[in-house]
Amino acid sequence: MKVLGIDPGTARAGWAVLEKENPPKLVKYGCIATSKTKKPESRLQILFREICDIVDQFKPDVLAIEDLFYTTNAKTVIAVAQSRGVMLLAAAQKKIPIFSYSPLAVKLAIGGYGRAEKKQIQYMVKNILKLDHIPKPDDAADAAAVALTHLFTKRFR
Repeated sequence: MKVLGIDPGTARAGWAVLEKENPPKLVKYGCIATSKTKKPESRLQILFREICDIVDQFKPDVLAIEDLFYTTNAKTVIAVAQSRGVMLLAAAQKKIPIFSYSPLAVKLAIGGYGRAEKKQIQYMVKNILKLDHIPKPDDAADAAAVALTHLFTKRFR
């Protein structure tokens, strides 16, 4: 089974492809960046096209994506929601099953603690995947954590 994990965002969206092995294997990871100088619809188009290209290249069996986390900036959450929607559309058009995970679920699955710090989760991703370093940028490491969450929790579905 191949899982495409996504940490949604408009300026930067992290992605990681993992294969279910023991331990899970990181196939490839990266980050889709869009310029703040571009119009919102152009940025969404870039995200859509890039996710479609990633799906075509790696042919994942499922997409695991992080749910929105809302704090205080409504403008930011709207932009992230739009980018997340575009990514969901890309997966739906490619007929890939979609699974969403809250930040709390990711922290519990990877760190064993729902209030784990971001750095702790990234360190655990590095260790679980037996990597020499934490994937960079942080968005890619977060996407790998979401993909791992799916692999760890899928057996309970």
